[in-house]
Amino acid sequence: MHTITPFLWFDGNAEAAAEFYVSVFPDSRITETLRYGEGMHFPTGTALTVGFELDGQRFTALNGGPQYTFSPATSFVIHCDGQTDIDRYWAALGDGGQVQQCGWLTDRFGVTWQVVPRDIAALLGGDDQAAAGRAMQALMTMTRIDIAALRAARAGG
Repeated sequence: MHTITPFLWFDGNAEAAAEFYVSVFPDSRITETLRYGEGMHFPTGTALTVGFELDGQRFTALNGGPQYTFSPATSFVIHCDGQTDIDRYWAALGDGGQVQQCGWLTDRFGVTWQVVPRDIAALLGGDDQAAAGRAMQALMTMTRIDIAALRAARAGG
């Protein structure tokens, strides 16, 4: 059981965000929803908090208001097993969002994700500094990561 739960602050769209995220990730679900009552910060019945799990990781979304917004300074990394997974997450999370460099994107709710191959550290690291440098240079030209192109760059091709 995880002892740390990321808590995400939204401005009125926490429930829509949670529903979207559980539709994107396998083995995911909404676990609970608490709603605002009369005379509270948002209209009666609006979600106050939404508990949800994404592939076993617990999250809580809060409708807190416009005081705080997301920044790429905090992001969530999705370790993908292959190009098909990278492409699927990239398309789903990037729809209505903003793509960035090196596998990073900000979704339509303002949350930043890194969609990377599971072996990204091995591709960009290791004892062969020239190979790692070639892979890093290739990565810097990408928005959505192309695993084959990274491997080819690392191999010297």
